Parts: sequence; C-alpha cells; structure tokens
Amino acid sequence: MAQLATLATLLIDGIALSMVLFLISIGMTVTLGIMRVVNLAHCAFAMVGGYLAFALMDRASLGLLAALPIGVLGTMAIGAVLERTIYRWVYGTSELGQILMTIGLTFVMIAAANLVFGSNLHSLAVPSVLAGSLEAGGVTLSAYRAFLVVVAAVIAGVLWVVMEYTNVGARLRASVDNPRVARAVGINVPRVMAATFAVGCGLAALGGILGTQMLPLEPWYALKHLVLVLMVVAVGGLGSIKGSFLAAFLLGLIDTFGRFWVPALGAFLIYLVVVALLVWRPQGLYGRT
Repeated sequence: MAQLATLATLLIDGIALSMVLFLISIGMTVTLGIMRVVNLAHCAFAMVGGYLAFALMDRASLGLLAALPIGVLGTMAIGAVLERTIYRWVYGTSELGQILMTIGLTFVMIAAANLVFGSNLHSLAVPSVLAGSLEAGGVTLSAYRAFLVVVAAVIAGVLWVVMEYTNVGARLRASVDNPRVARAVGINVPRVMAATFAVGCGLAALGGILGTQMLPLEPWYALKHLVLVLMVVAVGGLGSIKGSFLAAFLLGLIDTFGRFWVPALGAFLIYLVVVALLVWRPQGLYGRT
C-alpha cells in the first residue's frame, strides 16, 4: 500500500509539473512554431506574470485566484506594448538577430526583477479552497495539483479547437504564411500578430503564476527554465499544440520519476531522453518533416 501511495504521489506530481511546462511552453509553440519568431524572452513573461501576482498578493492582500487574472492581463498588456515596439523590429531580422535581441531583453527583465523584488525565492500561497487533499481509491492527492491538471487540459482543448476549426486560427495561419494575400482579403495582419503574441504572453504568465509551487519565482527564472520549455517545443514539434501537450506530459513524468528512482543521474536523465527522441524524430512528435 505504501508503494502504491508513493507511485500515486509521484504520478500526480509529475503530471502537475507537466501541465505547468505545457502552460508556459504553449505560448512559445505559438510564437516560434506558428508565428516563426525566435522569442527567447518567452520565459521572462512567465516570470513577469508570477511577480505581478506576487506583488498583488503581498502588497494588496489579494488571494491567488483574485491576483491570477490581473497578473495574466497585466502581462498581456506588457507583451502587447513590447510587440508594438521591440518585436516589430525583431520580426524583420534574421534568426540570429531575433536570438540576440530577445536574449538581451531577457537580461533586462532579469535585472529589473532583481532590482524590484530582490534575489530571494518566492512561491505564491495556495488558496484555502485548494489547499486540502482529495481521496481517490485510498490514495491521497493534492487538490491544488489536481486543479492544475484540469486547467491545463481545458486550455489545451480550447486552443486546439480555436487553431484548427475557427476563423481565428485560419486568419493567423494566413497572416504568417502569406501576409500580402492576407491583407488583400481584408485581414489586419499587424493586429492578428499583436493579439496572438499577447495571448502567448498571457499563457506563459498563467503557467508562471500557477506553477510557483514547483518552479519558484526568482530573477533568473527566465533563463533557468528556458531550456525545459525549448525541449517541450522541440520534442512536440514546432507549431503543434497536441505535440506540446504530449511532450510536456512525457518530460514532466520522466523528470519526476527519474529524480526519484535514479537520483545519481539527477536532472541529466531528461536530456538523454530528449536526445533519443529527437534522433528518432528530428521534426518532433507531431512536427512537419
């Protein structure tokens, strides 16, 4: 029974980590895979959302569920401003220019976070309604982590439907694939790109806010977790929401179980798995060849 309880705990922890990785990475899946912008500052927007929520909870005494939408909308507003200014220039540069510009922006945001909030680690307090546990088949599960799983699953389903079956997704693909023709048929390409970028920033902020129990806030957050997010996007396949969901699920479970069962390898195991997967499918699980 003790082994079953341990297995269930590891499973729910791994799935919860997977869902946090998915929420953060899905925005990069959209910007990198669909908009074709190398945005290495993406994790910085997750950090910004987390710090905005932290400031609201610490200084305005709001609860997590009240601070969450404000943090997400605030991050989207910051992303929209940056998209209208810095990223408009980034779109027209080479891949190297995009990398250099966005990594530079990341360092600026890290310095700003360190100046305002200091270098300490922060996690956001879980609301009392989600602080308890759930009993399922004699196994105790964290209510908050179960909540994370449900939120991420709902968002994955909504995004997939929007991108595949709605006019919004069609307009976005048209704006990226052939902006000249898209303008000719009446699509406001700059507005579509700005809205898509802002939504990607908001999704990153959502993951950054909800995931502080597993990925605590710190100024170096933007770079510390960037590699994990890039691995999710690469393994899932550029532009594939379904692929990102599956990749985050696999990598989160592998990392959690690997650290418990093979502690000597530590965090190195996940890199071995990613290398093997990309050797097998260089385009990712659901990427185009």
